[in-house]
Amino acid sequence: MKSKYDPRHIRRIKNMQAIFAWQFGNPKPISPDSPQIITKIKKIDQLISQYAPKWPLEKINKVDLAILRIAIWEIISFPDVPQKVIIDEAVELAKEFGSDSSASFINGVLGTTINQNSKKENDQP
Repeated sequence: MKSKYDPRHIRRIKNMQAIFAWQFGNPKPISPDSPQIITKIKKIDQLISQYAPKWPLEKINKVDLAILRIAIWEIISFPDVPQKVIIDEAVELAKEFGSDSSASFINGVLGTTINQNSKKENDQP
């Protein structure tokens, strides 16, 4: 069983907080990973828009959006990390920091993202 004191969990919290602050105009990164996340934000946001088409980015709860952004960044940046672990961590962050519906929303978007990307990879020759 993972601990809330696990350094990876703490790093994800710091990343989520940094991206949350960045969304409101704080340009100063407060986590070591936030500059890398921000440089990939266009690609990340395209994926979110593609896999949550009923939810324009500006309508998504800012906490949920920050969690989705760091989770998708992890998925595309660290292919050696099991995607199930990334989803589980994102859902845990949503339960801890989001609204009552955040965990299911994030689980759905990330699950769709992974399923669609797996289909694309399998369709390539």
